[in-house]
Amino acid sequence: MRRYIAALFSLLLIGAALGLFPKDTKTDPRLRRSFRRPDNNGWTFIHLEGTPSEIGYQHGYLLASEILDMQRVTLLELTHDTKKDWAFFRDAARDMMWPRIELQYREELQGITAGVNARGGRLDLWDIVAMNGLPEWGYYVKEYDKQHKALSLNSSTLPEHCSAFVATGSYTKDGKVVIAHNNWTSYLDGERWTIIFDIAPLEGYRILMDGLPGLIASDDDFGLNSAGIMITETTITGFEGYDPGGIPEFVRARKAMQYSASIDDFARIMKDGNNGGYANDWLVADRKTNEIASLELGLKNVTLERKKDGYFVGANFPINPKLALEETKFDMKDVSNSANARHVRWEQLMAEYKGKIGVAAAQRFLADHYDTYQQKNDPNERTLCGHVDLSPRGLPSWQPPYGIAGAVQNKVTDSTMAEQMILWASAGHACGINFKAAAHLKAHPEFNWQKKYLGDMHSRPWTTFAIPK
Repeated sequence: MRRYIAALFSLLLIGAALGLFPKDTKTDPRLRRSFRRPDNNGWTFIHLEGTPSEIGYQHGYLLASEILDMQRVTLLELTHDTKKDWAFFRDAARDMMWPRIELQYREELQGITAGVNARGGRLDLWDIVAMNGLPEWGYYVKEYDKQHKALSLNSSTLPEHCSAFVATGSYTKDGKVVIAHNNWTSYLDGERWTIIFDIAPLEGYRILMDGLPGLIASDDDFGLNSAGIMITETTITGFEGYDPGGIPEFVRARKAMQYSASIDDFARIMKDGNNGGYANDWLVADRKTNEIASLELGLKNVTLERKKDGYFVGANFPINPKLALEETKFDMKDVSNSANARHVRWEQLMAEYKGKIGVAAAQRFLADHYDTYQQKNDPNERTLCGHVDLSPRGLPSWQPPYGIAGAVQNKVTDSTMAEQMILWASAGHACGINFKAAAHLKAHPEFNWQKKYLGDMHSRPWTTFAIPK
């Protein structure tokens, strides 16, 4: 026994010397200003503070297990959907994205890698950068296949994500801004899109946003900053176009969240180096002036519209007819289309609730099941609270892994709450319907490839999150 203990002790010493075991980093000075709170109604709240490198390290360390899980899911989805291996995305992350990422975000991404691996992970920098490119890989793959004259196995049109609105002036109860958003994505991603990030960077403004583990931008882009800017977006359906020489979308989105003190700042940062990746209609508000804006950001066509009285709604429909014609395959006249049906419903709700829109009304909107095409309540792909999995039709543009998809979480805030850096969030469907993985896979065995990572997604109550005082 003594011999065994001595041998084991020797192995531990050798392992420590060679760096085979993670160091005890509980007292690492990079972690001293960060913390993770116990999970709250399905959400995990983390506070990150300091230099870019420190923020990254804290992120990687505090969410190490979630990041490792997210990397496996990202790998599964991307390789299944595109039939390209993980090395393809790692190489593109290194050769195409990395040279166009500015220093502060390079340091943050390197910090995430170091933090994960301090907890026993085995990821490298290109794994982390590839994960951060998740929203724009579909755009890149289509352009790559086009340039290489390859038959693209990627979906012919990119999937729809999200329902959102922003309103102000005579449309809201107090004349100030109300902004709301629900995230539509695959349930594989959505079950994991439950991190609330409170980021206090050394430079720029403090951020409160939702997000995925391991990613430096929100990616469904709901957040607010201490300069009074409130941000969300919905993607443009069927968009085609990508400039690999531009700045990755996740870099511009994070920078805009961190450095915008005005709507003009936001538009300038998002347009600078625009690569067409993750083409969105951005809904933005300035709580200091209660002005709202819509920045429809295509690759060739960019339109900024502003209001101090009114609203903007988003449901994945293109707004500018020129953009729709030149950069999408979207049929703006098809009233049975999910995006168009949801657009109609938003217009109905804005008219019905004019002068009465507040946080409570916004929460009801995100749980809405009225199908304007069928003119009845029926949770499906045409309702604001999306349930692609419950629709007998699905969506023509939703190829696997998107067939098990819909609204996965919800956020709301207003000017008064934003001034105190507070938002409401609910995980799962806001309507109260729970998703049961085993039952769905039994009915749809074509999605059994997701079985290892797909779990139940429960509808959770609305919960407030705020930065610590």
